[in-house]
Amino acid sequence: MTPDEILFFDGHPAALPLYERLKSGILSEIPSARIEAKKTQISFFTKHMFAAVSFAPVRKAKQRPEPFLTVSFGLPCLDTSARIDAAAQPYPGRWTHHVMIGSAEEVDAELMGWIRQAAAFSSAKR
Repeated sequence: MTPDEILFFDGHPAALPLYERLKSGILSEIPSARIEAKKTQISFFTKHMFAAVSFAPVRKAKQRPEPFLTVSFGLPCLDTSARIDAAAQPYPGRWTHHVMIGSAEEVDAELMGWIRQAAAFSSAKR
């Protein structure tokens, strides 16, 4: 783990195991992924960014697990799964989805499927 990744969790150390599980899952599925940690999010790239983690509060405070991470990813269409906490269409043909996770078990086949789709979608862009 890089110093920037560790610094991202300053003030949220309980969320680090969630990130470690997600990062491990992403790198096992998409070994070519590169990671860029900034102050407000950690992004995953192949050719373009395909997923990110943050502490974005996509649920009301009383509905947020403790600890939590918000996983964001882009897909070509809206997914209406109940697990999606928020979605927005920043431009035609691209939907950004946000899923809040509160346990390592939530890094499951469904979430990893979305992330694989997001990586393929981002790789297809020019």
